[in-house]
Amino acid sequence: MSELLDALRAPGPLVTVELRPPRTDLSGEDGMSAWIDLHHTLGRLTRQELFVFLTDNAVGSAEEENLAHVGGNVGDSVELSRIVPILTCKHTLEYCETFAVRAASDGFESLTVLGGDVSVPPPRCVPHGRDLREILSGRVPSLTLGGWVNPHRSATEQVAFINAPDAHAEYALSQIVSHHSVDIVEDFLEEAHRAGSSKPVVFGVFYYRSPNPRTLSMLGSFFPVPSREIQADFESGASPEEICARSIRALRSVGAEKIYVSNLGERHAGRRLRSILELV
Repeated sequence: MSELLDALRAPGPLVTVELRPPRTDLSGEDGMSAWIDLHHTLGRLTRQELFVFLTDNAVGSAEEENLAHVGGNVGDSVELSRIVPILTCKHTLEYCETFAVRAASDGFESLTVLGGDVSVPPPRCVPHGRDLREILSGRVPSLTLGGWVNPHRSATEQVAFINAPDAHAEYALSQIVSHHSVDIVEDFLEEAHRAGSSKPVVFGVFYYRSPNPRTLSMLGSFFPVPSREIQADFESGASPEEICARSIRALRSVGAEKIYVSNLGERHAGRRLRSILELV
């Protein structure tokens, strides 16, 4: 049992953070600066007993491997039990197996294993995330493995995916949702209750920094973005923090108490999260 799973199974609200490692195309100096910022942020967040999910090539852009620096370079400044790497199937199978072995050896307790976007290269090494989780659960049984659900799709289908005996997932992250899509979250939770699913789901909330149409359009190629509604939120005078807080409040109101906040940035994640939670 990992600290993450203990926290997800405990009653009551929980807010976690999703962060991106630096991009691979940064220059040496810029890349080093970005890693220093990330390390400081990870230290601050974990000292506040927050869990942090570290992405694997998020939004289709090449990122530094999330174990490369964190597991080996942060020393005692970061509680690795509170860092949860994300691994997609978009690597060789040998890489994925080695990744999981290294994660457990470094001191990570949990690993979220996803399929990965099939619309961009490279291809997946196995057809689905559950296939890779099955392999890794046998290879590194000490790791708590998590999966993925998408409330924007059929609730019956998605609950069946995560609840299946061969899902090999103790929890799941969800696709980004918001106060503008709280009805589909409610449908998902009702179906999970009907199916008797006890798998914890951590629902994703995005920190929209501006109503820029081009930015919202770009984001919309990776997850459903309620562009008109988000623009209207900003036009009404709401700040990015208030808009994010609205989503958290709305999700909690229908029983979605476990949440991760995405797009807070590596340097200011802690400060932005505090501002958001003050409004929840």
